[in-house]
Amino acid sequence: MNKILKSASLIFTLVAFSFIVYSKPTNRSIFQFRVYHLKDNQQVSMTDSFLQNTLLPAFHRFGIKNVGVFKPLANDTAVDKLIYVLIPFNSLDQWIKITDQLQSYVVFKKAGESFLHADAKMPAFQRMESILLNAFDGQAGLDLPKQKDPNRVFELRSYESPTSHLADKKRAMFNNDEMKIFSRLGFNPVFYAEVISGSRMPNLMYMPIFKSVDDRNAQWKIFGNDAKWKEISTDPVNENNVSVSHIDSTLMHSTNYSDY
Repeated sequence: MNKILKSASLIFTLVAFSFIVYSKPTNRSIFQFRVYHLKDNQQVSMTDSFLQNTLLPAFHRFGIKNVGVFKPLANDTAVDKLIYVLIPFNSLDQWIKITDQLQSYVVFKKAGESFLHADAKMPAFQRMESILLNAFDGQAGLDLPKQKDPNRVFELRSYESPTSHLADKKRAMFNNDEMKIFSRLGFNPVFYAEVISGSRMPNLMYMPIFKSVDDRNAQWKIFGNDAKWKEISTDPVNENNVSVSHIDSTLMHSTNYSDY
């Protein structure tokens, strides 16, 4: 029993410590990804309407201006249709405060009633997952495109690592060198961040922008042949060959009601 109590106490202490660390005022943003899983076009339509007419206006009301909404290019033929909502916060404290405010915001609840109180037999979505991220030192907040373009392709990339040590190695590679390469080659990343709460950890995520799918493919070929990338990716110090165990790449367009 004492061992169990000690283990429980240790876990609580680690969680509390993590919360304190990430709640301290910094110049780095906290991002939340809301990912809506949808089974058909009716749910897509209901969720689009809720996001456009209720959720984004509520965030704007609370001072969150740059909310991105994205749909994968493969959504039309996918069984699991997805909508990604990227929301920036100044801190975890702000995220908690605004989340609480939404629950008591009468205008929000009234405007979103058909979505929030949908019939259980005809729900507005299948599942909604939430991912919290902490921005990298090398890019403390969102770097937004200057103009909207419906043809642009946003690529959401997720790099999972087998251990926390190797995740730290990969994050250091980004902060020290990779982000500079991406900037030099014109990848125009919206953000770089470490996942601090999610179903797949440890991992990091980032989202470059391209003019088109063809431009995306061409840019990655240039990156793969870049001399600096070849240098750091083969440097034994970085352990790059084992620092990432799984990569997910999702190509998306922003919606017409996204803030960018």
